[in-house]
Amino acid sequence: MPVPTFPRTPAFWTAAGLLLLILAASGVPTPLYRVYQEQFGFGPGMLTIVFGIYAFALLATLLVVGGLSDHVGRRPVLVGGLLLQAAAMGIFLAADGIGWLLAARVVQGLSVGALTGTLGALLLDTQRPERPLGPLLNSAAPGLGLSAGVVGAGLAVEFADSPTRWIFAVLTVAVLGAAGIVAFLPETSPRAPGALASLRPTVRVPRSQRSAFLTALPVLVAAWALGGLYLSLGPSLAASVFGLEAPLIGSLLVLAMQGTAAFGAVVGHNLPAERAMVAGASVFAAGVAGTIAALLTGETVVLFLSAVVSGLGFGMAFLGAVATSSAGVAPGERAGLLSSVFVVGYLSFSVPAIIAGSLSAAVGLERVAEVYAAVLVVLALTAVAGVRMRRRRAARPERPVGAAQESLAA
Repeated sequence: MPVPTFPRTPAFWTAAGLLLLILAASGVPTPLYRVYQEQFGFGPGMLTIVFGIYAFALLATLLVVGGLSDHVGRRPVLVGGLLLQAAAMGIFLAADGIGWLLAARVVQGLSVGALTGTLGALLLDTQRPERPLGPLLNSAAPGLGLSAGVVGAGLAVEFADSPTRWIFAVLTVAVLGAAGIVAFLPETSPRAPGALASLRPTVRVPRSQRSAFLTALPVLVAAWALGGLYLSLGPSLAASVFGLEAPLIGSLLVLAMQGTAAFGAVVGHNLPAERAMVAGASVFAAGVAGTIAALLTGETVVLFLSAVVSGLGFGMAFLGAVATSSAGVAPGERAGLLSSVFVVGYLSFSVPAIIAGSLSAAVGLERVAEVYAAVLVVLALTAVAGVRMRRRRAARPERPVGAAQESLAA
């Protein structure tokens, strides 16, 4: 007897809840890194490797299975990804050295890589046509999920005995329960040929979407690179530069940036896609400039205010970038396109942070962060310029072929 499935609206919100759960689990290790540093004795360079190896595993999975659910269906990929996530939580639970942390982050990266594009595509599949909230949820979920995970773990470190034990025990049970819920979701992507071919590592951006995707690229890189800095080195930066030693304070800094990113996505929801991206990139650039000012002056209030403004711009810009890139994309190409967006995101999330962590021992974390932030301001403003150039090209009347030929003949 077939299992009854949720109608469209409950399925949409269930997919949103699953995405938030997975992203929250991925943010949990951030406040725990300093705990692990004390327990296992490693420095900022190794910390960013532990952080970065997760993103590389996630990236590799996106490249290989990012579009698989377009061929085999959403539900099989969801179940496999959730079981991998439960395994990662179990490895964290048993961790007693740096090798265990690396293994746990690899498995977690494989899981999130399989789930991100698939859940994002499921949100687009099940959204109501008259009220399309899929792009909004895809844009707001990273900020909401990561904030919930980081702050929850920060509270556990501050107030609970053996925080790593019970955090990962609870998450293991929650993720296994989520795998069971998948049976009640409707299958929105019928089986289609080409599953094996889809496993070839490629970045699949449909030809019709390439111009918009390239326009959005600089702000995607800038926004996710700032997120990588906050989630890997944010607590260390708060402690070493601003003297904020408490783990919960470092978590609140991440919340100031990631939480307002979700709010920024809501603010930009009713704006046209390109306008949201331009407004978000401009606000983001102003916020990151404020971060540079905070680093130069050592003012904690300026640091938190700049994180709030940067996050607001992040949310608006990322929403605009996703909506611009996915406008009009065919259903069978949605998961592949969203995976391409997240490939850019997670590559930007990891590589700059690893470079920053490696250079911090020689140059100093404060100086590295200042240069890092300045590069992000330039990238965000490049995206603004790119949209304006694209608009001018679209508004320019095309000359008839005959007139062009006469001009050449003259």
